[in-house]
Amino acid sequence: MRILLDTQCWLWMTASPERFSSRARALVESGEHELFLSAASSWEIAIKHGLRKLTLTEPPDRFVLSRLDRLGVRSLPIEHRHALHVSTLPAHHRDPFDRMLICQSQLEELPLLTADPQFAMYDVSTISA
Repeated sequence: MRILLDTQCWLWMTASPERFSSRARALVESGEHELFLSAASSWEIAIKHGLRKLTLTEPPDRFVLSRLDRLGVRSLPIEHRHALHVSTLPAHHRDPFDRMLICQSQLEELPLLTADPQFAMYDVSTISA
């Protein structure tokens, strides 16, 4: 299975995998699934780190890139079609990073691993973290 990781879930993978449900933890640790992290998540991490809302053990560029490789998570770039698809989403909430993940999940047909209940308001396949 191919799975898109919500930013929070990817951060849990790097530092506190015990926060996952047993099912979700098995999915991310099995090595049988192709896991993706959106460039939108890297952007969110960089912004939150810059605002001092997220503490990392090293600068975001080193932190994210080294852990992507270490965890075997693939990068998902943001394409124009992803960005333009945002205009089709209902305005359930305004978080631009979440909205981009929803678009990527829909267009790439990737279920989204998340602990955020707001994703359920959208027409998107989710896996509960």
